[in-house]
This record gives sequence, C-alpha cells and structure tokens, in this order.
Amino acid sequence: MTASLVRRHPPHMAPMAHEDAAARARDWAEIQERMLVPLHEAVYERLDVGPGTRLLGLRCGAGLALLLAAARGAAVTGADPSPGLLALARERLLPPNGAPRAELLHGSPADAGTFESYDLITALDPIRSPSGDPRALAALLTEALPRAVPGTAVVLAGWGPQERCTTSSVLRVAAKLADPLRSGGGWRPARRDDLEEAAQRAGLRPDGSGRVSCPFGYADPDSAVRGLLSTGLFDAAIAATDAEQVDKELTEALHPYRRADGTVWMPNVFRYLIARVP
Repeated sequence: MTASLVRRHPPHMAPMAHEDAAARARDWAEIQERMLVPLHEAVYERLDVGPGTRLLGLRCGAGLALLLAAARGAAVTGADPSPGLLALARERLLPPNGAPRAELLHGSPADAGTFESYDLITALDPIRSPSGDPRALAALLTEALPRAVPGTAVVLAGWGPQERCTTSSVLRVAAKLADPLRSGGGWRPARRDDLEEAAQRAGLRPDGSGRVSCPFGYADPDSAVRGLLSTGLFDAAIAATDAEQVDKELTEALHPYRRADGTVWMPNVFRYLIARVP
C-alpha cells in the first residue's frame, strides 16, 4: 500500500470539542493502546502474518497494530471513525523518507475509492468496540466482507472471563454512573459467546480461538484515569453525571490496584476468535 490519503466520510457519532478529542486521541496512543500488543502479536504469530499478507484492520485506532503487522512485512490498510486517531496513525506509519506503509480510511472500508481484496481482516480492539454488542461488531464486519475472498481469515477479539479481567471491576463504574436510557457507549460484561455470535451474524465460519494475557500497567493513577477515559467507555457516564464525578469514582476504583511504588497494575485475559469467509 502506498496511498497517503486519509479518506473521509461522516463519523458515526457527533465529535467532541476539538481540544478534548485531540487530548483523548493522544492519551489512547501514548497510554492505552500499547496494552493490547500481546494480543496483536499472538494473533499475527498464529496466522503467520508476513510478506504477502494483505491485512485490513477495522477500528485501527492510532495504528499500533498496523505498525506491528507492517514490521512483519504485511501490506496493511486501516479504517477507523476517529479522525484524531487516524492522524496519529498516519504519523506512525509515514517514514521520514519514502512511501507510507499503510492506507488509512476514515470510516468504512466500503467507501474506499479503489477495490482491494484482503486475505486477513482483523477487529482486534475489544476496548473501543461499539458497546461490546455482537450485533454492532457483526455490522462492522459486514461492511468489510465485500473486500474478502473465500477462505479469508477474520479475527475478532473480546474481553475474557470477568474473573480473569481485573479491569472489569473498574469498568463497572462506567455502567453504574451511565444513564441506562442513553444509547451507545458504555460498558457491559463480556458474555461467553459474544464473538461466536458476531461471527455467525456476519455469516462467518469459526476456525479456532485463543486467549492472551494483556495486563494494564500505568505509571501512576493519573495515567490510569487518562488511559481508561480515552477508551470512550466512560462517555455515557460523563454525559449522565459530570467529568469530575467520573474522575473521582474511577480513581477510587483503581485504589486496590495501586502498588507500593505508585504504579497501577491490573491483570487481564483477552480472547480472540478466528473465523473464515465461506
């Protein structure tokens, strides 16, 4: 992929104030996104991603997963509804000299100007996933499947069992404070068959799964709060109460996970599902 253009189409949600959106995007890229590196690496290793792989990353965020795949020699394309995150992804994937290592699409891959087929499609961001809803994830996949060929691998990721995800206890703050009448955003516990349901709704055939340890580690409680807020999972709670209240309760919820040196450490296990296009 050599295109440098970030294609644009209307975002799915109304944007935040520009400064807030830019700060959140930077917090995601600098603090939170790296927590998923073990997941990305495990999937790429299992599927032997390398030269010859044509990868489409859905909800690619600030592009760290794309960068890891490109470093293995894959040709990568990423799509995300956030222009702020795509701008950071473009910075990461644009070498000082030479052509960009990725094509970046604002919104849906269905809006790409040229047709490109892929042999691997990933949705590896279980943190920013739309409400953890299998129907929303299936809809996201359905937009991309016209770009796939029979046998294409599609990899989905989600939270593991609650008892293996320490962060679940912290994310309950988002559910507690959010207005239940509001739609979109928020958090709910993962169900055992969420990924399988999404794959089935999208017409995919399951072909394996795995679990990966992805601890969330932060330099201090302030970094933890900023990283977790950057996920968008607390947006509904902020809208229903206010930012100060959410910050206060989130900081309190993190207290049990503070270590003697001031760092915050929360072990988690994430799950991925490999499916195939029939």
